[in-house]
Amino acid sequence: MEFIQQNLMWVALAAISGGMLLWQTFNGSGGKNISVGEATLLINRQDALVVDVRETAEWSAGHIPAARHLPLSQFAKHLVEIEKFKDKPVILVCASGNRSGSACNLLKKAGFAQVFNLAGGMRAWIDAGLPVTKK
Repeated sequence: MEFIQQNLMWVALAAISGGMLLWQTFNGSGGKNISVGEATLLINRQDALVVDVRETAEWSAGHIPAARHLPLSQFAKHLVEIEKFKDKPVILVCASGNRSGSACNLLKKAGFAQVFNLAGGMRAWIDAGLPVTKK
């Protein structure tokens, strides 16, 4: 008890950060987080649609081959472009997996059945040595 009183600020910081982690875990994103390996299986076996939600400069620096580019800042406005994929697996990608989580929520609300968030985003894809294109 004495330790807690003497280190109240650190204890509070630990409690708050732990609470934030739990919030993210239980609140979740609209889609299931999947690994790079799971994503490649969905792409190869189920012809999953890959949607990159990064901004144009990030997209131009390199993206997953055959991915579609719908920046998160314009995502809701251009959702009609991918509506025909509502029944197919859709994998959302950003730099690290955070922005794509927001896009997952939007797709789920729009009625997309199979929505997935690439855990680790493009960083994980590149770290796995998978192909990237600038075309």
